[in-house]
Amino acid sequence: MAATVIPLIALAVIVFVLWIAIRANIEARKNPYRVESATRTEAERRRIAESLRDALSRKPLGAALAERLWHKLTNEMPGNGVIYDHHRDFCGQGLIRTEDGVMLADVQDGGAYFGPPIAAWKTEEDFVAFLARQSDFSMSGWDAGEPAFFTEDDWYRNNQRLTRAVLERYLARL
Repeated sequence: MAATVIPLIALAVIVFVLWIAIRANIEARKNPYRVESATRTEAERRRIAESLRDALSRKPLGAALAERLWHKLTNEMPGNGVIYDHHRDFCGQGLIRTEDGVMLADVQDGGAYFGPPIAAWKTEEDFVAFLARQSDFSMSGWDAGEPAFFTEDDWYRNNQRLTRAVLERYLARL
């Protein structure tokens, strides 16, 4: 008797699970918010990127903020500085203290590695003159008029770039 009942119970469980799965699938197709594909088209990616670009502030950082940054950075140990975020892999761009000044470089692995300097400054005057005119927009890589930051690479543009908020957060740190 058990040899007959156990397979019947197992069959009933299988039929029940299949019925629930099929019903859920049918209900999901009726959902007006259902996403057919999580992969965006090139046109959608471009539209989103341009929307984010248009929301970036074009207000220059100004000399006062740039001077405060220079003084704080020059009090750091070489190899330390402003890093967008500390995590594995690409961490964006950072302003890093060097032996003889400050450099702008790509940061990897939470600051364990830096790319070659994109720009470097040995004097406060040069640093302030450069940084004071920057804005969130120019530092994002969209502004062709700022070759230190500009890129045509969609992945690199506005990807963990320096912003006024990042710089002010760094300055607020003890």
